[in-house]
Amino acid sequence: MVQDGNNGVSVVLGSYNRLDFIKLTIDSIRSELNDSVFSYEIIVIDGGSTDGTMEWLIGQKDILTIIQHNQKSWNGQPIKRQSWGYFMNLGFKCAKGKYICMLSDDCLVVPGAINNGYALFEEKLNNNEKVGAIAFYFRNYPVDDFYYVGLSFGKLFVNHGMYHKKAIEDVGYIDEDSYFFYHADGDLCLKMWNAGYRCIDSPHSFIEHHAHANISIRNTNLDKQKKDWETYNNKWNKIFSTDIPEDKQYISLYYNDTTNTADRFLAVDSNLKKFSKLLYAVKNHYMRRKSS
Repeated sequence: MVQDGNNGVSVVLGSYNRLDFIKLTIDSIRSELNDSVFSYEIIVIDGGSTDGTMEWLIGQKDILTIIQHNQKSWNGQPIKRQSWGYFMNLGFKCAKGKYICMLSDDCLVVPGAINNGYALFEEKLNNNEKVGAIAFYFRNYPVDDFYYVGLSFGKLFVNHGMYHKKAIEDVGYIDEDSYFFYHADGDLCLKMWNAGYRCIDSPHSFIEHHAHANISIRNTNLDKQKKDWETYNNKWNKIFSTDIPEDKQYISLYYNDTTNTADRFLAVDSNLKKFSKLLYAVKNHYMRRKSS
């Protein structure tokens, strides 16, 4: 747990109806940080899960759980759905750490990711470099065989990674009113760039992201993507470059995870191994046709 707010790391993630996945996520965070040189805390914001997630979280004494019901109705009135930024800001504002590590409830921390990110942040700030965020490389497993960080308008942003809490405070936290789900993370990092902070990558920090957890929830969020993109594009396309080729919108790395972290997903997704084999066959077929 965080004892010294000037040096610790606050790991913040949101959750909704992913009990089996979040158990794996939390276990990977604990394994990563139990022997770290800095203090830490774990903060989870739950949107009113009905699958046992809330009850499980409440029983975890090393987790600060914030419950903000975000579904269905109360006293005969529908509950207004809050944005992703609203939920993240609840955690960010409660965080006591010098750094905030933002993850998702369908992710696994590859050993070394957070510790290496912390060391890199300390190095940059001790050299008086104005760094506001550090992106971790992630892959959508089992779809991708490489890890990457994203760029938006030519500027690196954080899908999963670490922020300097002071930088978040300086730019006014996440815009929770303009975006429902998508592009609020990019907006936060572009606000940092615009304020003179740099967002950099950590080439020794890797995250496994399950590509198919709760497809129905993801599909609901995708319905909002077009509107979020229009808001995002209208805000930033006159400030940063928009003439970016598609193959320059991310930086990729190939990494051999000798601990096979992603295999832990097999415990909660019995179809994953079958899907992986099918995807591998499709990719091989495509590559053979491309080379012929």
